[in-house]
Amino acid sequence: MIDGTWEPRPAGRWEDAFLSGNGRHGAMVWGDPADDQVIVDHHTLVRPNGSEDLRPPELADRLGRLQDALLAGDTTAAEDFGAGLPLVWVQPFHPAFRSRVRRSRGLHEAVAGYRREVDFTTGEVTASYEAWRSSVFVSRADDVVVQHVTDLGLTADVVLDPALPGAPARLAVGRSTVLTPQGARLALRVGYPDGELGYTGVTVARVDGGTVTVAGEGIRIEGARSLTLTTRVVRGPGHPDLGALWAAMPGEDYETLLARHRPLHRTAYGRASLTLRDAAPERELSGSELLRAPKSPALLERLFAAGRYHLLSSSGMLPPRLTGLWTGDWDTAWSGAFTTNANLNLQISSAATAALPEVAEAHTALVQGQLADWRDNARALFGARGVVAPSHTDGASGHTRHFQRAYPLHLWTAGADWLLQPLLEHAEVTTGAPDPALTSALVEVALFYEDFLGREDPDGNVAVVPSYSPENRPANASWGTVNATMDIAAARHALTTAAEHAPGHPSAGLWRSLADRLPAYLVNEDGALAEWAWPGLRETYDHRHLSHLYPVWPLDAINPYDTPELATAAHRALELRGSENDSAHGHLHHALIAARLRDPSRVSAALDAVLGGDFFHDSLMSAHYPSRNVYNADAAHTLPATVIESLVQSTPHRLVLLPAAPAAYPAGELRGVRTRFGAHLDLRWSEDGATAVLRPTRDARVDLRTGDGLALTETSAGNPPAPLELTAGVDRVLTLEAR
Repeated sequence: MIDGTWEPRPAGRWEDAFLSGNGRHGAMVWGDPADDQVIVDHHTLVRPNGSEDLRPPELADRLGRLQDALLAGDTTAAEDFGAGLPLVWVQPFHPAFRSRVRRSRGLHEAVAGYRREVDFTTGEVTASYEAWRSSVFVSRADDVVVQHVTDLGLTADVVLDPALPGAPARLAVGRSTVLTPQGARLALRVGYPDGELGYTGVTVARVDGGTVTVAGEGIRIEGARSLTLTTRVVRGPGHPDLGALWAAMPGEDYETLLARHRPLHRTAYGRASLTLRDAAPERELSGSELLRAPKSPALLERLFAAGRYHLLSSSGMLPPRLTGLWTGDWDTAWSGAFTTNANLNLQISSAATAALPEVAEAHTALVQGQLADWRDNARALFGARGVVAPSHTDGASGHTRHFQRAYPLHLWTAGADWLLQPLLEHAEVTTGAPDPALTSALVEVALFYEDFLGREDPDGNVAVVPSYSPENRPANASWGTVNATMDIAAARHALTTAAEHAPGHPSAGLWRSLADRLPAYLVNEDGALAEWAWPGLRETYDHRHLSHLYPVWPLDAINPYDTPELATAAHRALELRGSENDSAHGHLHHALIAARLRDPSRVSAALDAVLGGDFFHDSLMSAHYPSRNVYNADAAHTLPATVIESLVQSTPHRLVLLPAAPAAYPAGELRGVRTRFGAHLDLRWSEDGATAVLRPTRDARVDLRTGDGLALTETSAGNPPAPLELTAGVDRVLTLEAR
């Protein structure tokens, strides 16, 4: 099955639970007939840890001395900038509770015929055997988790259970249970230690037939034909009005609720798809069986579909966290935060091209909701106007609070440009230009650089100082230094982009001038694009991050067409880069850059490392490290972008077809891709060539490029051929033949 996955047994670990979500609530479904558990998550659930009210420290008065020292050759000067300040992790993301429908295990062991599956097209997770069936989805229409259980003579205990792994010992737990003519109402209030803040889960139970009684911490149902549970979570101080919360819950039956939700989810999920030739023989295997066949085209098909499904399901009020929208443990690695110096952008990298504007809208909500905090960062740390983004956020605060000698993320100034780039791509795909809110944010980034870029190098170029390349350091210097390539790329891009989209701003001319005075990228003695464009700094090649290749992906400022010599140097840098600790995000970041540099063998190697490295749980959610170590959404969410970039790339003025198609997948069809010049694209390819159908939504003039060994048959004029002239509403069919 392409648009779903299944397993022949219940989940034995929360990591293997099937997932559903609407971008606010998440559900992790175990599918155990004897103990039918659904872990409920919510994007707002972060545990207070003392960081919530922290503001960036006032360090701007020390900035000049630091800049003087670094430019004078003191390679450890940055270690004193923020020295003594604590490393404070953002508030950690955590689960709410699990709803449990428990029956006698001896009478209800799973037997032959058991099946647990998730339908990506609807977001519905089901488990069944014999007469028993449990179905769960998270409603986009009503913002509730809905579970429906059927069985002949259903007898079960129902409870909301907060006892999940890692839960603090001093949680204050209160319960309420009220019987109703239709079933019961349940509430669970959980208060965090040492404060008034907490969260409340309310559940309405509707029972068809049988009897309902209060039993222990929940209810007992006896002799019923079916049970429907609708659940919602709210976070806040004090004790909410339970009556009002219960009254606000939808009252319809399961099928009516599903019918209201289904078209909202199906429309979004169904916009794009991948079908690979030779996948059919293994397409009906369970997910766990496919994961044991890493070379199977059916596995890549399913992971592409699962990646889009999970990305959509975890994006709504906020974009995906390190764990998406799901966790079954209070001890989430790296606080389950939004790590913005690599992971978040990688996860949402397919939002524009894979036709998921919902993801871009969620990312917009995060950015726009934190701009005021970003202004505080710029002023307090650098004495500048404009904005500086943090490297970590819990979704509630955007203040910088990560001060650490080994990872001085408070020195990273490229974050705002990096985080706005996906929104620029979304604007290019949809309307062709940023809206006023995005333009305003672009201007604020440029204003920061206008104030910050006040120092020069000995050659008269503007110097970026202090500078930091996440999360690496030169082999012969400390972490904070001068002219990290990512910082140069971000400053140049931010200044020129703001000048382009706000040409009437009084500083637009100054921004262009500053961009022109930034230093050129440096090619080192190995022929590689250097990570620091500053004399004497030596490379550290074995590292999971590829920050210095930001001008290749996603910026396209270095590419094989316009800057071939720099593209060669960037490719050399990629060849020399190690994988360090085999983080999934490092492998797929490598693949995205390799695709831009037209290297299908490196794309294939990176995909092989992830598909064959035991990175995926039975849920098809991924892990950060091989051997399914540390639940993490990087691989799951980034994989669709990796596939698309290997087959189709676009800028506002260029289309590249099959630039780096992996040899292991010689034929297939990619449908519903969105291009940055405003066209929908369907691509079919094989060993003989390819056919692309373009459906422009606006007029465009596009330079067409193709992968090696392919030629456009509709014209022989020029190499490359003359630019394509596209007219809104007029389909264009491109035929490529193998040479």
